[in-house]
Amino acid sequence: MSKKPISATIDEELTKWISKQTEDKQKYRNKSHLIEIALELLKNQK
Repeated sequence: MSKKPISATIDEELTKWISKQTEDKQKYRNKSHLIEIALELLKNQK
């Protein structure tokens, strides 16, 4: 699967939460990984 970089402007509190979530590399490799998983979950909601 090819990946394409994107840019988004999001709330500062959300960026702080993302940074906190990605401190432990066991669950998310990096911010992009977390965001990709979140978008997949949103996409798959019915």
